Amino acid sequence: MDAGCPQLPDTVLFEIFLYLDHADVLSVGLVCQQWRAVARDEFLWKELFYRYYRVSRDVPRHPGAVSWYDEFQRLYDTIPCIEVQALKEHNDQVLHLSFSHSGCLFASCSKDCTVKIWSNELDISLQHSSNMRPYNWSYTQFSQFNSDDSLLLVSGVFVGPHNSSSGEIAVISMENFTLLSRVRNKPYDVFGCWLNETNLISGNLHRIGRITSCSVLWLNNAFQGIESENVNVVKRLFKIQNLNASTIRTVMVADCSRYDSPDLLLDYEEQLAASSTCPVFDLGSDSEEEEAKPKPPPEPAVQELPDAGGVPADHGLQQLFDNIMEDCVRPAMTETELETKVAELFVRNRTKLPEPNLLPTDSNSKTKYLIFTTGCLTYSPHQIGIKRILPHQMTTAGPVLGEERRSDEFFDSLDHVIDIHGHIIGMGLSPDHRYLYVNSRAWPRDCIISDPMQPPPIAEEIDLHVFDLKTMKEVKRALRAHRAYTPNEECFFIFLDVSRDFVASGAEDRHGYIWDRHYNICLAKLQHDNVVNSVAFSPVEQELLLTASDDTTIKVWRSPRAVRIRQARKPRPRKLLFSWLMNQKS
Repeated sequence: MDAGCPQLPDTVLFEIFLYLDHADVLSVGLVCQQWRAVARDEFLWKELFYRYYRVSRDVPRHPGAVSWYDEFQRLYDTIPCIEVQALKEHNDQVLHLSFSHSGCLFASCSKDCTVKIWSNELDISLQHSSNMRPYNWSYTQFSQFNSDDSLLLVSGVFVGPHNSSSGEIAVISMENFTLLSRVRNKPYDVFGCWLNETNLISGNLHRIGRITSCSVLWLNNAFQGIESENVNVVKRLFKIQNLNASTIRTVMVADCSRYDSPDLLLDYEEQLAASSTCPVFDLGSDSEEEEAKPKPPPEPAVQELPDAGGVPADHGLQQLFDNIMEDCVRPAMTETELETKVAELFVRNRTKLPEPNLLPTDSNSKTKYLIFTTGCLTYSPHQIGIKRILPHQMTTAGPVLGEERRSDEFFDSLDHVIDIHGHIIGMGLSPDHRYLYVNSRAWPRDCIISDPMQPPPIAEEIDLHVFDLKTMKEVKRALRAHRAYTPNEECFFIFLDVSRDFVASGAEDRHGYIWDRHYNICLAKLQHDNVVNSVAFSPVEQELLLTASDDTTIKVWRSPRAVRIRQARKPRPRKLLFSWLMNQKS
């Protein structure tokens, strides 16, 4: 028995440890021999885990965990919650962060109209800065490295004639930081994204009526200036009708090829079914695996779109006009309602049917999903649209306008729609592209939208939804902790990021947040002096997280374990007295 450590019943000892912080719980074995005797007692650590983290007891242990003790230690020791560096080279709000796939570089975008490239070494340093003001940009807002990290896509707001604002995408070479091409992008919050190593997706918007429009998504070759004289460098991918002032925004691409071998499973039943074949990983390392339990709530709803059958469009339009002329429409339609009704009837038989069998059945499938925010009731984005991209569509070869269209296929239909019932303010994919995480601010329950230009009020609480893109169903309950305060018309995008085990997001309450994906619990709040706009995990080291804020800084966060390792690597400077004595001897 250690001196000063009284003999206590295990249950009493356990209750004492419930009130200690993580560090004391994990290090107390150095002091108390009695605790060392029960330190590997699985029952005690299981009880301690559920009660300390307030996790529901129907949530099983992480499938990659060896013991409850190791799991408790993981959630204390591997969360990137210690600030190790603050980068202050931007002189205005920092809006977005993105890592290269190798994790060696990352890019930052800002209201100061620069995109900066940083070297991710032991201490992060600025490698290059590109000023986009000479190209009439107002600010940079988004960036993304292509799959081999040779090119950087940068999206920004472009100031055109008469101070009209649209969007533009620039492609920068990572070899010598030269600007390779520029592509218009409308509206600017389409952002843009890579489809493959050399082709990127942009948007355009055509007004049809006051609240009706058409979004066109284009596939662009990154090397337009070099190749445009010899081969096609642009091709139309999809043409989609928008109703009630909605537009397509925030495009991203999900690769279906890894769905059958995900880094983690969030469905507990699927986890149990796979447990006999799933390998066990050391969660303290950078290996992979995960999951958790699905109880799909009634909202958001995932809907398969109906086909365009029914009453022929021309007949429906004629009938509507006859009813209006004969004053038979009751109640009387407003101008907005009439425009929407006419647009719906017009497009009914002029839309290409959805692709059959959307869900991938072949694990080696080269199919990709185009994912974006959209809507049908109001201008605020409240739905997620999903459109399958087939292999033959992944190149700019062929006619500029894409495949030939019949008159009854003027528009493309969506293959899937997820209704969020709230204003979508952020989206992010898990590293394996199996799960889609969505930040939203909910509308009041049972609200009715009578005017598309006046969406319902939105909640201050941000809900973080999780959707399984293999089953197209929501899994888990929505995560909560972070908040936002701006109203609908001022609402802006808050970028989130997902690693193997964690999900992080910014917020308007001057904090970044980290949750555990398996247990659905908030693990850390990361302090800033203003709104946190973006977060980014290193793709090769999830114990490194970056946060970007309106306070003009980028903060670098590492886990307690990573900090200890870094400190051990640094050479210790000699003491001054010791150095003086050695000099005297010589």
